[in-house]
Amino acid sequence: MSPRQDLLKTTAFFISPDKPRDVFVLITRIALLVCLFTSITLVLYVSFSNSPYSFTQFTTLNRKIGSEPPQQQPTDNSPTNISHLLFGIGGSARTWKKRRAVCSLWWDLDSTRGFFWLDEKPDENRTVNSYDTEPGISLPYRISGPEWTQFKYSSSRYAVRIARIIWDSFNLKLPNVRWFVMGDDDTVFFTHNLVSVLARYDHREMWYIGGISESVEQNVMHAYDMAFGGGGFAVSYPLAEKLVKVLDGCLERYFYFYGSDQRIWACITEIGVPLTVEPGFHQFDIRGDPYGLLAAHPMAPLVSLHHLDGLIPMFPNKTRIDSLKTLIEAHWVDQGRILQQSFCYDSKRKWSFGISWGYTIQIYPWFVTAFNLHMPLQTFKTWRTWSNGPFTFNSRPMPADPCECPVVYFLDQVEEVGSKGTRTSYKLAMSEKTCNKADYAPVMAVKKITVSAMKMAPDYWQKAPHRQCCEIMDRGSIKSGSMRIRIRNCRQLETSTI
Repeated sequence: MSPRQDLLKTTAFFISPDKPRDVFVLITRIALLVCLFTSITLVLYVSFSNSPYSFTQFTTLNRKIGSEPPQQQPTDNSPTNISHLLFGIGGSARTWKKRRAVCSLWWDLDSTRGFFWLDEKPDENRTVNSYDTEPGISLPYRISGPEWTQFKYSSSRYAVRIARIIWDSFNLKLPNVRWFVMGDDDTVFFTHNLVSVLARYDHREMWYIGGISESVEQNVMHAYDMAFGGGGFAVSYPLAEKLVKVLDGCLERYFYFYGSDQRIWACITEIGVPLTVEPGFHQFDIRGDPYGLLAAHPMAPLVSLHHLDGLIPMFPNKTRIDSLKTLIEAHWVDQGRILQQSFCYDSKRKWSFGISWGYTIQIYPWFVTAFNLHMPLQTFKTWRTWSNGPFTFNSRPMPADPCECPVVYFLDQVEEVGSKGTRTSYKLAMSEKTCNKADYAPVMAVKKITVSAMKMAPDYWQKAPHRQCCEIMDRGSIKSGSMRIRIRNCRQLETSTI
């Protein structure tokens, strides 16, 4: 038979097979051809496709029958706001009476979510603070469950209870929580700034965010890569979800640690998540006068303050709580700008100005570089040994000679100007030690400095940080003992240069 006849016979077989058996063979061959074609196409697609996750839709087949997926928060891509934060503040019935009044200065009953976790029910009928200035407000508190008492400890029993606050908070199962924020009942949070910091991070990933101690001796004793609990720290929901599953075992393994923050840090280290340091969290492991640090705050939003009970009041002639009220009231006018520095110069008089918005102004009757102005004056000692250092940042020594010190002004008034502007005024602080040199007299004649500024844009801290500039107004004229300064965005190529 010729090849032509073979071909015709084969074609006829596919068109009209003679026997039922041939029909079955035909169907089988067609099925094999379809499978072969599909396999070749799939191999080619996988080989040349740009997608590295072509098979992720089939991963559920690998799950064990009967296993349940981990609990997930609802997907929400909206910007982080205060309602997404759940605070867990460690306190005690013994300290509650005194510290509730301080906590009420920053806790907003209408927007702040969370609880103060106490060891037992406090006595509500007694004075709530040691200042006797106000009755305080009814802050939300809960009593820690008794489970914490079953864990062993070496030195600090209550550290176990405080460490389990994140467990207690997570198991409340409150909706729409992105971040668990831990702190002490003597921690003061600036919640708007805390939100702006956390909004920079993806809450769907595992994050451990906080700050270290200012005193090297504290970091050496505890850890350099641990968030110190007094300054507060934040744990994202996915990390908290994993942390609470291993927490009790960690408490058993690390019973010899002193603090609750150490125990949490050790557990998170086992999970494999490092600390992300944000310089606005302040443990304030310092003694004495915090002025130098507050007058030269890092270029970052102020998130928290701690240990204020053990420090000299921030403002002269005011109590600690009144000083804190003054700072917080200024912060509410322009939250992102509080304590932010600006430097400017009066070239004719050769004066240098350092502004810490909402707190203080320093005037030097000589030129001082921005490099030196941005470093804190060391008005404080270390926490544990009351030494002159070392600290985890650069500082300038505080001169004993008043003729080497700046002339200092403190915030007196703060007000909004329209909806987008602010005006603050600062009054000369009288000191027991004054310089009698001739170049100081003109500065001492300035009794008041008024500073105008536009409010910081809501997204200011979402961008690369950049210190704003300032300029002397009215060509530096001094009228009735008063000067005017304006803070503004730096012009192109402008620097704070003498």
